[in-house]
Formats: sequence, C-alpha cells, structure tokens
Amino acid sequence: MVEDVAEAVAERITGENPEAENTGSPREVCWRGSGVGFAPLDVDDAELIHTWRADPVASHEIGMWPRSLSAVRDRIERDRDDHDRDDFLVLLPNGTPIGHIALFDQDLVDGTAEIMLVLDSDHRGRGHGADAVDALVDLAFGELPMHRVQAVTHTTNTAALDVLARAGFVQEGVRRSACLHRGRRYDVAVLALLREEWQALTRPRSWDVPVAGQ
Repeated sequence: MVEDVAEAVAERITGENPEAENTGSPREVCWRGSGVGFAPLDVDDAELIHTWRADPVASHEIGMWPRSLSAVRDRIERDRDDHDRDDFLVLLPNGTPIGHIALFDQDLVDGTAEIMLVLDSDHRGRGHGADAVDALVDLAFGELPMHRVQAVTHTTNTAALDVLARAGFVQEGVRRSACLHRGRRYDVAVLALLREEWQALTRPRSWDVPVAGQ
C-alpha cells in the first residue's frame, strides 16, 4: 500500500538541503510535511529500527520488548505484505533518518486506523514528532478514507501526550492497569482524531507545504 500511495498522491522529491549534511543514502520521499518527509520503510532500515527500539527511554515509554536485529528484519519483511498498514522512515529535509512512523490496523470499511511513532533519541524535543504526526494524519484523512485515527500510550508518557494534543488528538479515556512493563502495571491513554476535527484545524496541510526548489 505504501507504493500505491506514493504513486497516487506524491511527486518524487529529494527533500535535499544543499547547506546541510546528508548522513545517509538518498531516499525517495513519497510524502512530506512541515520539516519532515516520509520514505517507505525498507528491510535495509532494520538496523536503524533495531537501534531506536533498543533505546531504554523509547522501550519504556512505548512498552515494547527489544528484539534481535534478525527479528526486526523479519518483522519488516512481514509488514511489507500487510495491506492494512503503511510504514515510513521519517526524514529531515537533508535526508537524515530520525524515526519510524506507521499507520496500522487500517479498516477502510469503518475508516479507522492507529498511529505509531518512534524517534531517534538525538532528535526528540525539537518538534519533529509533531511534524511527523501532522503529516501522517494528513495522509490518513487527505488521501485515505479514514474517519478516525487512534493513538495509544502510557498515561505517564507526557511527551507523546503533548505531541498528540498539539496535533489535535482528544483523549477519550483510560484503560486502567492495561499494560505490564518492568514489573508494574500502567494505565494506558486512548486518544483519537476524527475527520471533522482534522478539517477544523487551521494549520497548512501537507500538500500546501512548499517544496524546496519549486
């Protein structure tokens, strides 16, 4: 589905900034937002994903068990064949990969999906998470027939809750004691953004963001 979205809705742009250092191989950007671009996740990105997932802060906040590199590679392989999800590498304008974002559990009949984001520890707290979430919900509502996009996180994950609130997500409730992590129970917040709430946002949409060189 990533490839279908890329061909249907986006021009192939490089997102390059000649004044900034590009720390990785050039990637085709299939979607962009304010300050970030998305490239389809590839098996060759497994080492990056493995490193981000193994970060102790991320693993604690997300509540995920770190996997081996081979397991991460196998998971990416399986997810590429899952037509109910889209996985992207989040890139800075100079091509630097800073995170992994996904729209998964897509139900095109009911118009629902869930969002997931992991950022490189060196690039947190700079607004990139909010830019990535904004870009993904623009994709969900602007190019896919979604009506409701959900996000789930620990109630103690204040950074994620702030990013989601800035993107317009509304906390709908709390699943009490729903997660076991590091020997203790955590409450889990359930947030969502509805299509009419997204339409009411006054920020520019992804397709309104100027492209460098155009």
